[in-house]
Amino acid sequence: MRINFGYVAMSKVVKDCSPSRTVTVKSLSKIEDDEVRLHKLKSIAKTNIKNTQRLFYHNRAHDIKVYRLTSKLIPLATHPITEKWDWFKDIYSDLKGLGEYAKEHNFRISAHPDHYTLLNSPKDEILQSSLKDLIYHYKIFEGMGLDKSAKLVLHIGGSYKDKKRSIERFIKNFIKLPEHLREIITLENDDKTYTAKEVLEICQQVKAPMVLDIHHHWCNNNGEDLSEYLERIFETWNYEDVPPKIHVSSPKDEKKFRNHADNIDLDSFTEFLEKAKKINRDFDVMIEAKNKDVALFNLIDDLKNVPNIDVLDQASIEY
Repeated sequence: MRINFGYVAMSKVVKDCSPSRTVTVKSLSKIEDDEVRLHKLKSIAKTNIKNTQRLFYHNRAHDIKVYRLTSKLIPLATHPITEKWDWFKDIYSDLKGLGEYAKEHNFRISAHPDHYTLLNSPKDEILQSSLKDLIYHYKIFEGMGLDKSAKLVLHIGGSYKDKKRSIERFIKNFIKLPEHLREIITLENDDKTYTAKEVLEICQQVKAPMVLDIHHHWCNNNGEDLSEYLERIFETWNYEDVPPKIHVSSPKDEKKFRNHADNIDLDSFTEFLEKAKKINRDFDVMIEAKNKDVALFNLIDDLKNVPNIDVLDQASIEY
């Protein structure tokens, strides 16, 4: 059972390398000249892509193939203030180069649209805004030349005081999405509303892969043991060209249990590995710890001392 590890967006090792630089709407509004305003946006976008490329070099040097792009790669891309900016045209060559490097080195790329991207909202304006955000992320993947193995991770959304109807509304709206959007979406259980069991059932109905977040499961469950559901969760990936993926983080402390700790607790993670070993299927891990790539390196170091685990390189193990 091979397991590859990755991290989210930012590096704690590579200095001055944010891929999420932006400008506020207020600051941009003060620029009266449209050409100067567009130049500002284009410059920030190109810097973000350049920094992402630097992170790609860092990832390759450390054998990291699982990586989540920031959703803020293109500043204010979905805001009305940038509606005159054809950002895709302006930075297409930059995105293309980024994608070529990712494909050359077999990176697994994903993105996680923000919490306001809600497919089960009863408000049409929020649904339309969410669709706009999905299209934006799709265009990033398209510009990079990635296939449908590059995935977006979405939560189901709110319960809106009626979870059953909210689930029905999600399914209805999901099915209505264009195929090119549906086929890159994965669904994740959250820490307050939709449990792993509920999201699994939705994934099975809409035929979408499920990303299991084990920390969210600890926060939000009805007493279910993951051992009962893990194999079926992994089976939602059966028709994909990439292995299942999970999210891993550890609680900050007992009082702030939902918050992410700086690093990954070894005992909790190895306990999950014991459950996964019974299925004996390769999978990938996205580490969602405050220490980003440093948390990944720390976990790999910890795993070196665990029986029956072979550390294959700087970011993968065999169990």
